[in-house]
Amino acid sequence: MFYFSFIFILIPLVYGNAIVNNGVPAGASGRNVVCKGNSSGFCGGPNRLNTYASRQAPSGWNILGCYTDSVNKRTLTNQQFPAGDLTTESCLTACYGAGFAYAGTEYGGECYCGNAFSNGGGPALDGESGCNMACKGNAQETCGGPNRLNVYQFGDGPTTTSVPSTTTQSINPGTTTTTSAITTPITLPPGWAYKGCWLDNNNNGRAMKYQQTDNNQLTVESCISTCITLGYSVAGMEYAYQCFCDDFLRNAATSASESDCSAACAGNPNELCGAGNRLSVYSNNTVLTVYPVPSVQKTNLPGSWQYTGCLADDAQTRALPYQIILTKNNTANNCISQCSAFGYSSGGLEYGEECFCGDPGDVATAGVQLVQESDCNMGCTGNATTICGGSRRLSYYTWNGPPLTQWSYASGNAAGQYQFLIGGVVVPLVTQAGRNGKVTFLEKSGTGPPNTTGAYELDLNQLNNFTGAWRPMHVKTDVFCSSSLTLPDKVGRQINLGGWAGDSTFGVRLYWPDGSPGVWGVNDWQENVNEVSLQAGRWYPTSMIMTNGSILVVGGEEGSNGAPVPSLEILPPVGPIIFCDWLNRTDPNNLYPFLAVLPSGGVFVAYYNEARILDEVTLQTSRVLPNMPGAVNNFLAGRTYPMEGTAILLPQYAPYTDPLQIMVCGGSTPFQGFALDNCVTIAPEVPNAKWTLERMPSKRVLTCMTALPDGTYLILNGAHQGFGGFGLAQDPNHNAVLYDPSKPVNYRFTVMANTTIDRLYHSEAILLDDGRVLVSGSDPEDDRHVQEYRVEVFVPPYLMGNPTPPTITIADSAKDWAYSQRVTFTVSQNVVKVSLLGAGASTHGNIMGQRTIFPEATCSGTSCTVTAPPNAHICPPGWFQMFALDSNGVPSTAVWIRIGGDPAGLGNWPQAPDFTIPGV
Repeated sequence: MFYFSFIFILIPLVYGNAIVNNGVPAGASGRNVVCKGNSSGFCGGPNRLNTYASRQAPSGWNILGCYTDSVNKRTLTNQQFPAGDLTTESCLTACYGAGFAYAGTEYGGECYCGNAFSNGGGPALDGESGCNMACKGNAQETCGGPNRLNVYQFGDGPTTTSVPSTTTQSINPGTTTTTSAITTPITLPPGWAYKGCWLDNNNNGRAMKYQQTDNNQLTVESCISTCITLGYSVAGMEYAYQCFCDDFLRNAATSASESDCSAACAGNPNELCGAGNRLSVYSNNTVLTVYPVPSVQKTNLPGSWQYTGCLADDAQTRALPYQIILTKNNTANNCISQCSAFGYSSGGLEYGEECFCGDPGDVATAGVQLVQESDCNMGCTGNATTICGGSRRLSYYTWNGPPLTQWSYASGNAAGQYQFLIGGVVVPLVTQAGRNGKVTFLEKSGTGPPNTTGAYELDLNQLNNFTGAWRPMHVKTDVFCSSSLTLPDKVGRQINLGGWAGDSTFGVRLYWPDGSPGVWGVNDWQENVNEVSLQAGRWYPTSMIMTNGSILVVGGEEGSNGAPVPSLEILPPVGPIIFCDWLNRTDPNNLYPFLAVLPSGGVFVAYYNEARILDEVTLQTSRVLPNMPGAVNNFLAGRTYPMEGTAILLPQYAPYTDPLQIMVCGGSTPFQGFALDNCVTIAPEVPNAKWTLERMPSKRVLTCMTALPDGTYLILNGAHQGFGGFGLAQDPNHNAVLYDPSKPVNYRFTVMANTTIDRLYHSEAILLDDGRVLVSGSDPEDDRHVQEYRVEVFVPPYLMGNPTPPTITIADSAKDWAYSQRVTFTVSQNVVKVSLLGAGASTHGNIMGQRTIFPEATCSGTSCTVTAPPNAHICPPGWFQMFALDSNGVPSTAVWIRIGGDPAGLGNWPQAPDFTIPGV
């Protein structure tokens, strides 16, 4: 029989089985009188009693004594938490209720249970002296002490039932390991088997990576089920209530004695769930793979990558900005290949599953340094034998070859220049150059000054006369988010289609440009939705002139943020609208899709992040192209509104044997609105066509791009972050960039001059006849950026320094060309080439009608002979700005010419009272 003692204040007399007269425990300091019969012991003190009582176990339980324990390696591995302050009875009741035969109380308030003694725990060598702490719920009982358990056994202790042993394949080929079975049979999923007891958390790290939330109801079955649900093929139970998942064992894990896995599962005392640093392992793999301790991959790297070291990533900003989570396939090669594919020359791997891309400049900005290699110690999710960083540590790789991307930085005249042109009267939604030498501005309703007319024409010859510069024009319905084209009829009418809501979404508006530079015209926009309209109302549609001269109208929504209109229609109306599942599926990220006629036949269309070719007769899909690459860390990034990039056709050169290339620049990611910093180009007619990605010098959304007469392209306007829409973009991009497709890929971008004016949502850029670029608009409708009325021009380098441009003299009768016709005209000076630029209309980053052609041209002295393109697939019918360029690339003022006539007879359409037609 065991006894325990306490010190009580000596007011009462102690007798029988109780302490009476309010006797209470006292501190040990009062126990200061040694026993007369044993000077090594104390026998109370003044008004103090050493009291003794026998420790009785509750019915059915036996006292085993004071046992050793350890915080890190528990003797009884299942902790219970009885309600209220702990007593011996409450702990034993909790263990019995949980199905355990052993119970132990510790440190006055802790309760542990089990069906076996683990981790070398057993009777304390110093006897009962270490079990000296009163129970918090009953001061007359002891509940163990520091690293000591008062241990109790129910009845005769736990019993086990023998089941057949399991033979598993070892990690060493040709050897097997026979393990003893667990306490009772377990129903396992088909294909799953017990793989033995394994050491965990040795000096090399954890044997399994993916630890689940601790579970006080854990069973073998529940852990396996969790791992199956998560897609793993190995499950491990540890410490009675811990579940781990993986597809293999890591860090050179070694098997342990079966007796080491002795902890009963927290949710079923008849099953074993490992023990301290011991895993009971199950798997559906025939052979359980154990990988060695991982090491850094330094060889067999792609391209010119090399390992640099273990890099700290613990600054306020990330060492590398672009994060990719690869939960199953993160490896050095996978990560850094993605980085270099998107033009980034620094890559890093962190925390096993994270890949980061960026540039050396990002590392320098973060101010982080290389650290000791041992800090990078986590295996890669895609290859457990290699290291993918650590906690806030990057396995850091850098590109050590020819530059992945090389930008030029222009200065002086070579950088071009922004110049203020004139103050505006509206914030335009659409700008469009006319064959009368003027520019039309269309304004959405509702957000501008109340006295505007919705449309104006800018006369560039009256810039010093504000009133004369802006001729008021009129539209009847709201043109908000409509599309515009220049028609191939003989007067070059402008057409505007769709709009904001109601009748305006069905709108068909026509303007016949008249007047001349310095002289106002009298014509105005003509519109009557009851006479002429679209078959389907459209908000954010795109339009294009087809090879037969008719108008293709694509996509949109039923008014502001309305239901999709996933269809195509033809103007003049022919047949019903054509449903497009690909538009329906990708709404609302496909608005203002990019369209182009292809030289081999068919219509190219790019929408959201997809592209395809349509048969030009049936308008059904004839070929699906690969998806456009997006962000390095988000393939769901988009290019069309509302993620708003822009697209252009690269130059076509006689004899037109090279495939047409189409380039799309900028855009944004869904949800976060991280602007893209790349352009992607494709030759859609080529078999197995693929996109080529080139990294831009800066990120850009709400992008505008304008083709220039010399075959280059000006990229401008927009923001570094956001989407299309009111108040949805920030951090304006003030820099212009020149793209020169004659240079090698990845060397084509030149950083040009900056503006001081924010150009965000509803900004535009179009080419003027004198070779400058007219820049207008910005309609953010927020409290951070102004509504922008000022109009600028960007002066390209070829006009800097006041060069003398060539002059073209051509008879009016020679301005209407048939396909393959040879036309001769005179020039004022030596000319080396001639360019034809399709008349474009700019809105929301989409430049409808853009096409750049360098026809066959023979020039000698002051005479040039040009051969028109051969057919409507190379050059759809329409109006073009023709430029003659000297040897320095200085262009003439454009002469407007028509190519291909009016094959659809648009000059006779529409036959309606409120519309004037020019005829064919």
